[in-house]
Amino acid sequence: MNIHELVSDLIVNTKGTADGGFLAITRDSSLGAFLPELVICLTIVLLLTVRLFDGLKNFNVFWVALAGSIAGFVLAEPLRLFQGEAILRMEIFTGMLVYDSFTIYMRLVLLGFAVLFVIFTKLSGIPDREDAADIYSLVLGATLGMCLMASANHLLMVFMAIEMASVPSYVLAGMLKGRRQGSEAALKYAVFGAGAAGVMLYGISLIAGLVGTVHLPTLAVQLAEMPLDAGSSMVLGLAGLMIAVGLAFKLSAVPFHFWCPDVFEGACAEVNAFLSIASKAAALALLVRIAIGFGTIQPAGVEPGSADAQHEAVAMASSGLFAIADELLPPKEETAAVADSANLQDIRSFISKLIALLAVITCTFGNLAAYGQTNIKRMLAYSTIAHAGY
Repeated sequence: MNIHELVSDLIVNTKGTADGGFLAITRDSSLGAFLPELVICLTIVLLLTVRLFDGLKNFNVFWVALAGSIAGFVLAEPLRLFQGEAILRMEIFTGMLVYDSFTIYMRLVLLGFAVLFVIFTKLSGIPDREDAADIYSLVLGATLGMCLMASANHLLMVFMAIEMASVPSYVLAGMLKGRRQGSEAALKYAVFGAGAAGVMLYGISLIAGLVGTVHLPTLAVQLAEMPLDAGSSMVLGLAGLMIAVGLAFKLSAVPFHFWCPDVFEGACAEVNAFLSIASKAAALALLVRIAIGFGTIQPAGVEPGSADAQHEAVAMASSGLFAIADELLPPKEETAAVADSANLQDIRSFISKLIALLAVITCTFGNLAAYGQTNIKRMLAYSTIAHAGY
């Protein structure tokens, strides 16, 4: 493949067609599937731009944040989940992200909560007009990272998405100025988050060194076919545990929950609601992505820009045939043996037992620890921990 073909394929992957100008974007392209996140990015830029002009200092940026959140929610296409349309799996941006029905659903949850969060802050009066642009930018930035967590298809994208969601949350925890508990909460949150991120990144590096890839569908295929001796199995298990540390931190699962009660006590109620709902929903979505990505061979979907395959899927849905076309999937005879390999069975068993252990401990501890709380915010934190286990 020469450089011209490579650039042409990249353009088709990004915008769906090599013809037309920059705005000639098709629905089944990477940019077309990424529109809600692009709108959130544009809203953040507008919020920050308002602060640059003296004449706009008295402008209420609540309306900008609300309009951007609603636009992102609408562009996530909520009706596609209820119209019977076959939403085929599509890897976008050269496989870094994946677009499917699960992505659409989690986007709707996260962006819907962002809309509610902006409305609730208007009713409560926090933040005030002076800090509103900064706070809304942080909230929408964290929401953007959470949307990437829900659609991550690559372990480096997993790490980047977690950091994009976590770093604004550290600042939001200390949003109340001049309050010692808020500053302490933000510091503890940042320290715990940095430690968990470092451990998770080391686990990702072990996976990359062992398998030679961190693209989740390719990773599952490689694990299914490679011989696993005692040494490589130990490295793989250690890497899985390290990655689980980062996920357990975002979920505030026991024993990585220590930051949660202190942060909830020091932060304001609006931030607590954001962390207890949106952050946990994104962490659960990422847990699903990684658990399935490691232990299951993913079916082949459509390539961005392949309008014929997308139109065929719509025609099949309208005719009542919801099965994916045979030519869009590899032959079953070739994938059955790989999908049921002993390696993947062992990996699925390890993942399920690890998640079950964390769930049992988290449910039990979260409920029992809540009994002794006299602070309503700390009780909410332990309730969040218990619900993460459920």
